[in-house]
Amino acid sequence: MKIVPVFLCFLLFLTFFLSSLSEHCNPQDKKVLLQIKKALNNPYLLASWDPKTDCCDWYCLECDLNTHRVIALTMFSDDRLTGQIPAEVGDLPYLETLIFRHLPNLNGTIQPSIVNLKNLKMLRLSWTNLSGSVPDFLSQLKNLTDLDLSFNNLSGSIPSSLSSLPNLDALHLDRNRLSGSIPESFGMFHGKVPDLFLSHNKLSGTIPASLGNMDFNTIDLSRNMLEGDASMLFGSNKTTWEIDLSRNMFQFNLSKVEFPKSLARLDLNHNKIMGSIPAGLTGVDLQFLNVSYNRLCGRIPVGGRLQSFDYSTYFHNRCLCGAPLEACK
Repeated sequence: MKIVPVFLCFLLFLTFFLSSLSEHCNPQDKKVLLQIKKALNNPYLLASWDPKTDCCDWYCLECDLNTHRVIALTMFSDDRLTGQIPAEVGDLPYLETLIFRHLPNLNGTIQPSIVNLKNLKMLRLSWTNLSGSVPDFLSQLKNLTDLDLSFNNLSGSIPSSLSSLPNLDALHLDRNRLSGSIPESFGMFHGKVPDLFLSHNKLSGTIPASLGNMDFNTIDLSRNMLEGDASMLFGSNKTTWEIDLSRNMFQFNLSKVEFPKSLARLDLNHNKIMGSIPAGLTGVDLQFLNVSYNRLCGRIPVGGRLQSFDYSTYFHNRCLCGAPLEACK
C-alpha cells in the first residue's frame, strides 16, 4: 500500500529534475531579470516572467540560441508601466538590443548603468517621459548601430562625442527640448555617416561648415531655430536621398545650389531662402518638394517633376511665377 506514494514522490522528483535540466536561461540573467521586474513594480507587461519557468521563454526578451544568454530586452506600448529604467539593465552583459518604447509613464533620466552594455547594438528609448540630458557616456558604446532617443523630454546640448561612434547607421534625437548648436564634430563622424534626425528641438546658431564634408543619406533639421547658410549640405557629387530644413531661419541663395541626382525629398518651407529655383532641379527625380514661405523669385523651370507638384509647393514667395503658379508677366 505504501508503494504508490513512494512511486508518486519519485515521479515528482523526476519531473522537477528533468525540468531543471531543460531550462536554458542563465541563472545570473534570470536573477537580474526578476530584479528588473520588481524595480518596475511587477507590471502586467512582464506577467510571463515567472521564476518557475525558463526565462528564455518569457515575453519581451530574447536569448542567444547557442549561449542562452539574454541578448534582447524589449518593452513597449504599455501606459500602465511606471517608474524609471532600472539600474539592473546594466547587469545583462550580453545584451545587444535594449528598447523601452511607447511607455508614456516611464520617467527619470537615461540610466547610467547602460554604459556597462559593451555589446549593445541597438538602443531605443523613445516615446517616453525621460528627461535630463543626452549623456556623454553613450559614446563609449562603440558597437551601437542604432541610437534612438526621440519623442522624449530631453534637454541641454548635444554631446559632440556621439560622432565617435564608428558603426552608427542612424541617430535620432528628434522631438525633444535640446538646445544650443549642432556640434562641429558632426561633420567628422569617425565611421559611417549616419542618418541624422534633429528635428523639433530648440537648436540655434549656424550649421557647422564641416557638415558639408558629410554625405548624409537623410538629414532632418526641421523645426528648430537654426540660421545662416545651409547650402553646404547639397552637392552634385553626393548621394543624399532626403533633406528637410523646414521651419528654421536659413538664409542662402538657392540659385547657386547644385543638387544630388539621388535626391527624392526636399523640404525648405518657412525659411528666408532667396534667389531662384535652379534649372538643375529638373534633372532630379523628386518625390516630394516644398519651397513655400521663402523669398524666392523668378520663373519655375519647366521640366522634370517640377510641374507635377501643386501650387502649395511654391506659394508665399516673393515673386515666383510659372506653372503651377500664375504665368510670368
